[in-house]
Amino acid sequence: RYFMIKYQKIFLNDKEIEKAINNELIRQQDRIELIASENYVSEDVLKAAGSILTNKYGEGYPHKRYYGGCENVDVIEELAIERLKKLFNVKYANVQPYSGSVANAAAIASLIPKNGKILGMSLSSGGHLSHGYKISFSGYFYQTYFYDVDKNGILDYDQILELAKKIKPDLIICGASAYSRIIDFKKFKEIADQVGAKLMADIAHIAGLVATKLHPSPFEYCDVVTSTTHKTLRGARGGIIMTNNSEVAQKVDRWVFPGYQGGPLFHQIAAKAVAFKEALDPSFAIYQEQIIKNAKAFCNEFKLANIEIVSGTTDNHLFMINVKKSFNLTGKEATEILERANITVNKNAIPNDLESPQITSGIRLGTPAMTTRGFKEEEFKTLA
Repeated sequence: RYFMIKYQKIFLNDKEIEKAINNELIRQQDRIELIASENYVSEDVLKAAGSILTNKYGEGYPHKRYYGGCENVDVIEELAIERLKKLFNVKYANVQPYSGSVANAAAIASLIPKNGKILGMSLSSGGHLSHGYKISFSGYFYQTYFYDVDKNGILDYDQILELAKKIKPDLIICGASAYSRIIDFKKFKEIADQVGAKLMADIAHIAGLVATKLHPSPFEYCDVVTSTTHKTLRGARGGIIMTNNSEVAQKVDRWVFPGYQGGPLFHQIAAKAVAFKEALDPSFAIYQEQIIKNAKAFCNEFKLANIEIVSGTTDNHLFMINVKKSFNLTGKEATEILERANITVNKNAIPNDLESPQITSGIRLGTPAMTTRGFKEEEFKTLA
């Protein structure tokens, strides 16, 4: 009752859809949301995403559209670009990607040819499907290889260097979807330079922390940087691509449209623009600081109870629990048990996981969503 979200019920002529949406509102209000890739957007972001901009089509880029009537959406896209560039202090940005995976697809294609070699973080160590996993486009169109965390769940840059020397990749991808420690982009750059590889960072999870200088920035070291706009950025769902290299920027634009996409989703771009403006406000940095404080307090409470934390602790907004070792439960079982207690988490593979990706031995816990709802350290300690 202390941490309600302010969204309103909707009313539609289509009562079946109305019921499902309003039931989802109730679910979001009643559950404690710990999925690290989810958050609660502001009412302004929600309004922009649900606006009449969904009616407008406009393939191409501002002032270079294939359709007429784009004078207003040109303003919106340009505002989104300029705000994003200011937020991350970067020279070039593309705000059109429909998702993080599409952003990654376009970014990879802008750096290396089809069938080029990619060295990315393995899924079980905390990487993402789009970093080279066999069932993803990245594993289908490219030769893919993987680095892992060490026995302590930490990135070993010397091991990654030795692996890179053997593989000679065209591209190294750094960034993760389930890694709780600081990523050293400078060391990744040194590795890439030694083997003649391009370097790409996927900061989808830590974008809010990077924007507020609570995590080292990749922009000085990477050829291209991708991200989603939800998660710690607390915006509408979608992707973005950024770079300081004009030649790479031109290739990125070409691969987003017409390479991987058609007409931009202007309602989503408007919602992204609103979120970027919110992220430029000083209050956003305070929010990001609280995310980290909460994650550390949450994690430490489990450690006090001798619960196995993957990678030992957290430096960011998330961490994983080895529930197999701690409770003799699979990640799937733990997730279902917590669901019955109105606590939403996701099962997650852990390093050297013997369970399948549909079962797993771990769960991933994140603090951005409940920090948005007002939780501070004491609430997270109680929750743990």
